[in-house]
Amino acid sequence: MPFATDHGWDVREVIRAHVLDCPYPILPVDVARKWRIYRRDRLQRHTDPTPSANPDNPDAWRAELLATRHAVAAGAAAPSTHRQLTNGGPHPDIEARLRTIGSCIPPAARAELARYRPARAAREAAVAAGHTDALSVPCQWCYAGEGEPCRSRRVGPDGRARGKAPRATPHPTRVDLAAAKPARRAAA
Repeated sequence: MPFATDHGWDVREVIRAHVLDCPYPILPVDVARKWRIYRRDRLQRHTDPTPSANPDNPDAWRAELLATRHAVAAGAAAPSTHRQLTNGGPHPDIEARLRTIGSCIPPAARAELARYRPARAAREAAVAAGHTDALSVPCQWCYAGEGEPCRSRRVGPDGRARGKAPRATPHPTRVDLAAAKPARRAAA
C-alpha cells in the first residue's frame, strides 16, 4: 500500500483517526482494513473505459483493462465515470440526425407503439390534425404540470381525498386554456 496518493489516501490520516477514535494501540491490520475499504470504494465507483488496444488482440485488450484497474485500485488514477453522464450532451452527429428526423423515435416505431400508448397516440393525432395540444399548458383545475396528464381526485367515505388517478382526457378548463394560447400569441 502506498504512503499517500493524489486521490484521497494518506496513511497519516488513517493513523490520526484511529488514535482519536480508539483507546487501543494501532496495529498494521487497522491500516490494512482502511486500505481495503478505500480500494473497494474506488473500484466500485470505477467503470472501465474502452481500451485503445485492438479488440482483435485479446491479450493486449485484457492487459490494458487490468492496468487501468490496478492503477485505480492503487490510487494512482482516479475512477473513470460513465461518459454518457458527464460529457454534456449527445454527439454532434446525433444532434444533426435528430434535427433532420425531428424525433428520436422513428415513425415506424411510433406507429407500432401507438397501440400500447393510446392516450399519447390520440394526442399526437390531434396535433397532426391541427388541433391544439391540451397538455402544452398547465392545468389550473388539478395543478398538473405542462406535459403531465390531468388527475381526478378520489374521495373516501369520510370526504377526504384518498388519491389522484390519471385521467384519460384533460379537464375542460385545460382544453379551453390551450385553445386560447395561440390566440393570445397572435394578439401579442
